[in-house]
Amino acid sequence: MIYPEPIDHFDRLPDSILLFIFNKIGDVKALGRCSVVSRRFNSLVPEVDNVLVRVDCVISDDESSSPSSSSGYSSDKSRHPISSLFRLVFSGLLKPFQSITQFISISPRRAASSSAAVVDGDDFEKNSVTHHSPTQVLKNFNEIKLLRIELPSGELGIDEGGLLKWRADFGSTLDNCIILGASSVIQPVTSTSGCSLPNIDGNGENDNGSIPDSFYTNGGLKLRVVWTISSLIAASARHYLLQPIIAEHKTLDSLVLTDADGQGVLCMNKEQLEELRVKPLSASSASKRTLVPALNMRLWYAAHLELPDGTVLKGATLVAIRPSEQPKKEVVGGDGNWVAAAFKEPYGTAARMLVKRRTYCLEMNSF
Repeated sequence: MIYPEPIDHFDRLPDSILLFIFNKIGDVKALGRCSVVSRRFNSLVPEVDNVLVRVDCVISDDESSSPSSSSGYSSDKSRHPISSLFRLVFSGLLKPFQSITQFISISPRRAASSSAAVVDGDDFEKNSVTHHSPTQVLKNFNEIKLLRIELPSGELGIDEGGLLKWRADFGSTLDNCIILGASSVIQPVTSTSGCSLPNIDGNGENDNGSIPDSFYTNGGLKLRVVWTISSLIAASARHYLLQPIIAEHKTLDSLVLTDADGQGVLCMNKEQLEELRVKPLSASSASKRTLVPALNMRLWYAAHLELPDGTVLKGATLVAIRPSEQPKKEVVGGDGNWVAAAFKEPYGTAARMLVKRRTYCLEMNSF
């Protein structure tokens, strides 16, 4: 009896459908594994235009040559961010990425053996960690439009129970930065019936939005200055690291560098990316970061800010920062969305509530 040859219906899918699937996957490690499945996958993966790189560890300058460097970041996170800046090195990208660097020359036989090593070689992977920069990992992707890079954690250490979030937009230098902080966050109390009860501690009385005199004498102002400078340094260090990626991938429309903690987000849109390519970068090679120009800042403060969901922010502070040379933007109404849309809920609501309070204007020199 003669049996017909089996049909692989997956091979009948057009390339456009496969690319759609690969773009939904996005994660560069998963794409590395896909690239060793077949010759066809190997030829399609470099055309993916939506890529996510999750960084497993960050190595400091002092630890980059140490065998235990993969754990260096967590041990240094608690250090003061101003006195202990890292040169972030994207690392911990395991064996599958060695396949990515072989996109073009891989053979079907080698693909099969490499795939087996990925699937069955867990012990090999654990003992064979190699370190690659994002530039190396991404060099064989030819059509990236949307790129998201995620660090393992935020750079800035804060007191337990506190809050510090920032978002910065860059072109060739800082366009704007929004910082939201609180000395403590009190989550809503849930009753036995499942309803959220308001937080009542006697400090929720109304005020006129003014900063109390005690804010200047009890270290409150000093702490906010540290938050602001630390966030700006972290943002400018991230921006500095992105230069080789931006120079090499001219198809980029959007680049986001965030962290798994959700502490900080650096964003660049198509116009900002193009600006960086054509305008010289002002950077400090010694500190490994982009220089920050002279700045105008607006600050809002509330000793006690209760959000609609019952969450209470103690010492809530919002700082909106823009270069002094840029035209002033409205914070509320008109083009004010640059502040209101900086954070996800419930912190977006907190920002909108704070900007309705009294505004304090500050200036900072370039650094």
